[in-house]
Amino acid sequence: MITVVGIGPGDTAYLIPQAQHYITEAEVLVGGRRHLEIFSGVTHETRVLDADLASLLAWLQSNSTRRIVVLASGDPLLYGIGKLLSEYFTADDLRIIPGISSIQYLCAKAALDMNDIYLTSSHGRTPDFSWLLQHDKVGMVTDGRVGPRAIAEAIIERGLSRTLIIGENLSLPNERIHRLRPEAVATDYDMNVVVILNER
Repeated sequence: MITVVGIGPGDTAYLIPQAQHYITEAEVLVGGRRHLEIFSGVTHETRVLDADLASLLAWLQSNSTRRIVVLASGDPLLYGIGKLLSEYFTADDLRIIPGISSIQYLCAKAALDMNDIYLTSSHGRTPDFSWLLQHDKVGMVTDGRVGPRAIAEAIIERGLSRTLIIGENLSLPNERIHRLRPEAVATDYDMNVVVILNER
């Protein structure tokens, strides 16, 4: 069976016990290089998850009787690999273990409730900021193309007043959390997620 494990925001202290169990029991670990490095002390066969998703799906299909664990950042079903795999495999062949998402972690650190947050991602897409900024609270998983500075510029261009909570390297020793007005947002941030607030 294929198990997709959410490994949380980064530090393995945030890995739930069931996720740790499946990682330990796996025959093969599949993940990005950064994910595989986190679990380098676990002696398994490994496969690097890269942009060739068609090849990965074919390999998973032909190896589905093995104990395979696919490692996913945060929660696998929140803009993660879990969505793709759940469209390709049935629940009989796929087990998904949730994890703490980076947005969930950032909201907890900022003591910010998530009841009314709109969740989105800029990975592989161009955000519709005119629509997004109609929401009072937006959580965005960012990428190198659309990050905090691009979000700040979109807010400034529209003449809006917003606060950005930017979380870098969440749960890691070099974690930084910034609460800034758009004008104060820098150009470069490490691995990050952003919450946009309308604090009227």
